Amino acid sequence: MDLSNKVVIVTGGASGLGQATVELMVQKGAKVAIFDRDWDRAQQLVSDLGSSVLAVKVDVTDSDRIKESIGEVIEQFSAVHVLVNCAGVGMAGRTVGRHGPLDMGIFSKVLEINLIGTFDMLRQCAEQMTENEPTTADGERGVIINTASVAAYDGQIGQAAYSASKAGVVGMTLPIARDLRGFGIRVMTIVPGIFDTPLMQMAPDKTKQPLIDMTQFPRRLGAATEYAGLAVHIVENSYLNGECIRLDAGIRMQPK
Repeated sequence: MDLSNKVVIVTGGASGLGQATVELMVQKGAKVAIFDRDWDRAQQLVSDLGSSVLAVKVDVTDSDRIKESIGEVIEQFSAVHVLVNCAGVGMAGRTVGRHGPLDMGIFSKVLEINLIGTFDMLRQCAEQMTENEPTTADGERGVIINTASVAAYDGQIGQAAYSASKAGVVGMTLPIARDLRGFGIRVMTIVPGIFDTPLMQMAPDKTKQPLIDMTQFPRRLGAATEYAGLAVHIVENSYLNGECIRLDAGIRMQPK
């Protein structure tokens, strides 16, 4: 799919991987809606990037608000062609720790945002995509890109909730691609390693260096622009479907 004049929704688009994706999609000629809880930051990006960007305050755990927000995008830009799900949260806690078992509220919240929120966004966007006119000779109407994590495969100590949520994203990729094949909608998942996001930038070197040491090559944190570049490639390469791509410099996480 050619991104020129296409409409893209990016959840978690006000910072980190999402922000880099928004910026690159705009460079490619797309119209982009930022779905994020950080309204001020999203509005700043609109000011920086111009009228091709729309900021919408959204909590991906609020299904009704998702529906309303997609409606705002349709009203502003007339369609939805691409969804990039970047919104997510990480909350650590051992299954049984010094103060007893993991609080089920923590476990539920992580799954509600990372897994259920991702699915709710994609199911509602996919419904809109089915209304699109085909954009390619193959009949492509839409592209959905989800974000998992290497924790889906190599979860560390204290990551039971996070790993479960991201493994769910990995596990639903192929079934959803199969569900949506008749509509000409592709579904892919990016599986990032450790990236140089604002959260990671606040971490001390003693936290970052052991993570870098687990990579193969290059021996560094990933750049958000590298995630964005892969997202754009997935949209533009119509033969990619139903797959999860690790973007991680060959990292294999150790227990801690």
